[in-house]
Amino acid sequence: MILSCNNIEKTFVDNHVIKNASFHIEDYEKAAIVGINGAGKSTLLKIITGNLPADSGLVTFAKDKSFGYLAQHQAVDSENTIFDELLTVKQEVLDLESSIRQTELEMKKTEGAELDLLLKKYANLTHRFEDMNGYACKSEITGILKGLGFGEDEFDKKVATLSGGQKTRVALGKLLLQKPDLIMLDEPTNHLDLNSIAWLETYLLNYKGAVIIVSHDRYFLDKIATKIIEIDNGVVSSFHGNYSDYAVQKEHLRTEQMHAYLNQQREIKHQEEVIDKLKQFNREKSIKRAESREKMLDKIERLEKPAEVKADMKLKLTPHRTSGNDVMQIEGLSKKFDSHMLFENVSFEIKRGEHVAVIGDNGTGKTTLLKIINELVPPDSGSIRLGANVEIGYYDQEHHVLHMEKTLFEEISDAYPYLTNTEIRNTLAAFLFTGEDVFKKISALSGGERGRVSLAKLMLSEANFLILDEPTNHLDITSKEILETALNAYEGTVLYVSHDRYFINKTASRILELTHQEFINYIGNYDYYLEKKEVLAPVSDKAASVPADEPSAQKLDWKQQKETQAILRKRENDLKKCEERIETLEHRNAALDEEMAKPEIATNSVRLQEIASEKERIETELEELYTKWETLSETE
Repeated sequence: MILSCNNIEKTFVDNHVIKNASFHIEDYEKAAIVGINGAGKSTLLKIITGNLPADSGLVTFAKDKSFGYLAQHQAVDSENTIFDELLTVKQEVLDLESSIRQTELEMKKTEGAELDLLLKKYANLTHRFEDMNGYACKSEITGILKGLGFGEDEFDKKVATLSGGQKTRVALGKLLLQKPDLIMLDEPTNHLDLNSIAWLETYLLNYKGAVIIVSHDRYFLDKIATKIIEIDNGVVSSFHGNYSDYAVQKEHLRTEQMHAYLNQQREIKHQEEVIDKLKQFNREKSIKRAESREKMLDKIERLEKPAEVKADMKLKLTPHRTSGNDVMQIEGLSKKFDSHMLFENVSFEIKRGEHVAVIGDNGTGKTTLLKIINELVPPDSGSIRLGANVEIGYYDQEHHVLHMEKTLFEEISDAYPYLTNTEIRNTLAAFLFTGEDVFKKISALSGGERGRVSLAKLMLSEANFLILDEPTNHLDITSKEILETALNAYEGTVLYVSHDRYFINKTASRILELTHQEFINYIGNYDYYLEKKEVLAPVSDKAASVPADEPSAQKLDWKQQKETQAILRKRENDLKKCEERIETLEHRNAALDEEMAKPEIATNSVRLQEIASEKERIETELEELYTKWETLSETE
């Protein structure tokens, strides 16, 4: 066991954040702390690391074990370059290398017994250098920086000139290089793109120490975690397994708690009715019995009603009217900033009802694409055509659609003046803004709170084409699940940018990957994308050796994409029709069997002959349909 937490308590004014928390972390264990925003996850990490004192309780680390901690926001301020800043972690290795060089120089000038001593010293130094992996030190730093999304051309940038997200990545790189026995990470994926998150997953899975992670990235938690530590209304509970395992266990536990609560409520109500009845008899014995029952009832430890999951926040997205089948067509779209080309000659189309996720590395131009569609940024070339009756609803990750000087109430009432005060308050209450909260200024809200206000405005817009830029940023897991449910029930069309792989997996019917200045089309969710990308990877490698004048296997123009999508849609429709026809015939066959079993039919030879002929026709058609179904199912 590397860490033990016993009876940890923490209260801020009247908010009892952590209640009597006890859990432990084993060597090499990968644990995740989960809970809604404000539940106390970061507080618990700070208590464990000693950055915040607990009111009571004890945090114990195993003897001679080291730990490293990455907070959400890093104040890394250095005049070093990115590479040199990571190199500071290896100062002992650098000092050792310097000693080796110095010893080499001394050996050249020395003879006899002194040389023998220097040779022994040199052997010891080089042995230690090898043990500390000194020869691979710089390549290790390069690997970590590349894994975290830094290109070699960025290694010489000064740390002081970096953005907050880049500084956090530098701090994460330094922590990984230190290789402590226990790594503690608070929202490590917030500033990473998909490739960097995948790299970090692999790194942590193979890490030779223990890991504690606070994260809302459920896909990441499914890959990494072997234990979930949940904070729910201050109560800390441990669950074995990854996030999906925890979700199942939690639902079972909640169901059991609700049953226990309802059973107790029924028993309490029954006892109260008996007590009332005994008192109504108004006899000495009956009153004594009633008093005895009352005493027993007072001693019962009342169970609290389990909190309803997602009961406080409801999100329903309803289009005002239905758009045409062709929602949007993009042809020959290009955009560059200065000399940096984001994408060139891009063409694709979106049909009604599609849920399209745009993915790609940071800085490739995903958000720029959405801004071009919303006419916030002009394209360099190309055209965008919207279909008939298309009404766009836009969710901007910077929340430019919000007015910082307005209150929440004014933000909704000014945008939708036909709503009554009650309707506005009800809308905001659905997004957890109640009472005096509605008179807070937008500028005073956190990122997650602004996100909820933007979603409230989006819900009221009744648009039939939603364009969303990182809609799950700053949302906790419960809020993400609410949004997923709403989007899956939404009858309109959705185009969104996201790096939340779990969210993409749940909501996308198609993925556009922006890579090498072009969009590659995948018809399916994120798991499908990973599967197909792995299959296509060898093809891509071969394509690198194809002469430049030959078309690349992945550079399909939009007409070819249209044809591919049409073929896939036709196959899916044929498969659906085939399954429906099989089901109809099977039901008919069963009905004919039931009819044949009736006594009055058994003596009706004419009807029996008709039934037998119909069953023969059904069996023949079913045989053909099963063959067709197998063929359609196997077709890629």
